[in-house]
Amino acid sequence: MHEHPTKAITQKPNSSIARGFELLKNGEIDSFSSAGNTGAMLVGAMFSVKPIAGVLRPAIATNVPKLKSGFGILLDVGANADCKPEMLNQFAILGSLYAEYVYGIENPKVGLLNIGEEEEKGNALTTSTYPLLKTNSKINFIGNAEGRDLFTDHADVYVCDGFTGNVVLKLAESFYVVTLKKGFKDDFFDRFNYEQYGGSPILGVNAPVIIGHGISSPTAIKNMILLSKDMIESRFIDKMKNAFN
Repeated sequence: MHEHPTKAITQKPNSSIARGFELLKNGEIDSFSSAGNTGAMLVGAMFSVKPIAGVLRPAIATNVPKLKSGFGILLDVGANADCKPEMLNQFAILGSLYAEYVYGIENPKVGLLNIGEEEEKGNALTTSTYPLLKTNSKINFIGNAEGRDLFTDHADVYVCDGFTGNVVLKLAESFYVVTLKKGFKDDFFDRFNYEQYGGSPILGVNAPVIIGHGISSPTAIKNMILLSKDMIESRFIDKMKNAFN
């Protein structure tokens, strides 16, 4: 896990991750998932199957439980710490397609994660991104979403830069651990358990690639494989290609 991502791919051609991406690139497998080095998975996806034409930067998506039932999609959660408005605009399209075709959410609502609901609120990135999302005909943009909206029905897809998304993800993951340590059982907090979702897909590349948690259990691995199956059978990659081509 401590190795430099690029070196891990280029200098270890017989590693499981390098071999997996070779098989994916050659069409010998339809999807590749791993609970190995996240950086190596990102680099491998970028250099083997490559980003879809028109996609500036792929994003990592994750599931966010909703208080009543179901869950929303949050992206990016770590692939791009620094983002440009155009990238967030594309993340909105990727997340919307993922929510619709893989999870069957009809006309998913897209929110921009921000520090206030007003259009003029936020930093340079969010205030510049807002008008792009507002005029994006490929998504159902409902405006800004605050942190307190994340676990509600306010939106189905939440868009942010990878730095913010990763902080939110790690905080959310800690909720389940805290409930275990405190010794109480609750359906909502149980849905924060990463095992239920298996892994986080890299959206925007030319094949299904899923990153699993480094401490993945057999249940998590099983669900990661089932997510791969859903991504293949829904022809999600084709949906992304059509949206950007």
